Amino acid sequence: MSTNATPPYHTEHALLVLLGQYAQHLGLIQALMAVPLHQKTYRHRPQTKIVEFLVAILAGLPHLQDISRAGRPLDQDQMVATAWQQAGWADYSGVGRTLQTLTQAEAEAIGQVLQAISQPLINEQITQALATQGRLIYDADLTGRPVSNTSTTYPEAAFGHMDDEVRLGYQAAVVSVGSPTYGRLWLAVKPHPGNLVSCLLAEELVLAAEAATGVRPWRRTDLLRHRWQALCDQRSQAEQRLAQRRVELATAQAAFQACTERLQAAETILAALVSDYQTRQRPERPHSHLAQARQQAETRQRQSARQAQVVAHLTQQVARHQDALSLIQAQEAGLQARLQRFEHENAANPAPVAAVFRLDAGFGTGDNVALLIEMGYEVYTRPHNHQVRDSLLKRVDDTTAWTRVGANADLVAWPSQVLKSCPYPVDLALERFHTGQTRRYGVLLHFGADAVTSDLPAWFACYNGRQTVEAGIKEGKGVFQMHHLKVRAAPALWLQEQFAAFAANFVRWAAHWLSTQCFQEPERWLAPVAASTKTLVQVAAHTPADVAWLPDGCLVRFTHQSLFAGRTIQTGGWAFQLSLPLFQTCSSEPLSTNQALIAQPLR
Repeated sequence: MSTNATPPYHTEHALLVLLGQYAQHLGLIQALMAVPLHQKTYRHRPQTKIVEFLVAILAGLPHLQDISRAGRPLDQDQMVATAWQQAGWADYSGVGRTLQTLTQAEAEAIGQVLQAISQPLINEQITQALATQGRLIYDADLTGRPVSNTSTTYPEAAFGHMDDEVRLGYQAAVVSVGSPTYGRLWLAVKPHPGNLVSCLLAEELVLAAEAATGVRPWRRTDLLRHRWQALCDQRSQAEQRLAQRRVELATAQAAFQACTERLQAAETILAALVSDYQTRQRPERPHSHLAQARQQAETRQRQSARQAQVVAHLTQQVARHQDALSLIQAQEAGLQARLQRFEHENAANPAPVAAVFRLDAGFGTGDNVALLIEMGYEVYTRPHNHQVRDSLLKRVDDTTAWTRVGANADLVAWPSQVLKSCPYPVDLALERFHTGQTRRYGVLLHFGADAVTSDLPAWFACYNGRQTVEAGIKEGKGVFQMHHLKVRAAPALWLQEQFAAFAANFVRWAAHWLSTQCFQEPERWLAPVAASTKTLVQVAAHTPADVAWLPDGCLVRFTHQSLFAGRTIQTGGWAFQLSLPLFQTCSSEPLSTNQALIAQPLR
């Protein structure tokens, strides 16, 4: 250990000290402290309270008040504040006031800092995934953020389906990418009102993933152009049908006008005869001129009524054909604009990548599947409409050859099937699940180059690999406590979502940093510390340790009362490789042996 180390100080949050050191070297703290905020400084800068909010999320605190009122208050831990380059922490009430008055522009500026810090690490994983796997695998989902059903203080909260019931709250749209090193990295998260449904968010999530990674597949403009041309033909046919109905309507209206004129003439004659008969006091006999005139008027009335019905029917037909034409014209304009945009994107995409998007049935509408196909993705999802399942069930019987794909799951598949809701043929598979004496059925849908119908176990495994995003959602709720909304202002709610997603990535980066830099000890030495994100956040972040500050870092020695008793971690400057072929270091000075992260048992 360096002789320049300061006397040891105590911390109740050992991992947060290490995370603070890691954040320093990434430049995270300096960047957050440089974000301009409109609030005044009294005892603590508003930027300090923003950093404190992030640290609270990294610590997995359920409620904002736990910053000051937990068993081991975070705001009383000076070593954590020092590690995060702060003179001290504010009371939770001060953090709450800062978050309550935060503007959306300020929150987004903080989000841009998180993105800038994350980008090199995400780029490195994208490059590695493409090199090792040949493609990227994205997963997207929608998760509920419920609040009390009687609450009136959450802005834009709405009732929607959350946790298999109708609740008041929000929906968070999330997208992740598979990472060779970290397993999963969050790319984007965006809160929405609770009544928003998945099928409206597919394009938003795809574009968010592309913006975060900076890469995209080659757009399938050939398929899109063929679809657009087919729609142009439909529009021409619809215009012809509308023109024909308009001619028929004009003819019927002219006939109705003639009937109306004949009716008026008959009624005039009838009125004159009635007046004459009344003046002369003549009785109306069955075959008199008056009776014949009355019969003629009634006939003209019936003819006019029938013709009015014809006009009304044709008017409705013209309106329906006009609506159908307007819909086709809107779709045609939309596809034409999409085609032009995709052609421009292809022209500006010299290095397209192969990519897979996996989604659940909530996103699996025909329009969404078609959009993902046209955007160039290999698509794994489930149909949104249960009628597809019912249709496939009619194709199977006792003689159907099912393939076992899991402990209680079988599949039977059909390649290149045409659905009414989707313009492109897709692969379909009917799933059969055995639960005791009960059988349940589902459907898998695929489009792309993978020969899924010839390897059903691989298809089943690939789609169910999207459980990684479900595990990430569960981690966010249980580890980073996102089932507790700590704030009530819209910008702060947005920022909490960004901080939680960033925290999940940040802890993984830090764990990898620990495991790769502790080169002087066997790999199993760090296993209890970096075993899982849950262990790091809920255990290591609340574990006591002694801290000694070094000129280029710190030394953290876990106390005998901790789970990691007998372990010491020393931090210092380090270098990391970005996705571009150039070497960057966090310090302009040459690295010394002391600056490498080392770990050694307590002696």
